[in-house]
Amino acid sequence: MNKSPLKSYLLVGAGLTGVGLIAYNPSRNKLVSFTKGLKSRIGSFNLKKSNLPIEKAGNPDPDDIEDNKMVSEGAMYSVDYYNKKVQE
Repeated sequence: MNKSPLKSYLLVGAGLTGVGLIAYNPSRNKLVSFTKGLKSRIGSFNLKKSNLPIEKAGNPDPDDIEDNKMVSEGAMYSVDYYNKKVQE
């Protein structure tokens, strides 16, 4: 196992820099405000339930013949694929 010492030094340097930035109070305050702002921006991208196109996922209707046929064909495809791989 020949590990590059350069990678180890870079990793240690990045860790020490991170600890130094967190330990220094003005930098910590900037980091906290940055993460809060980033969190609020990311939170605005959350999907709302009304935006989802799936309405009946996980609740199949037993009277929906076409849907049940599609599911059974899909299940058979995976079984056939598995059988072909095992038999080779």
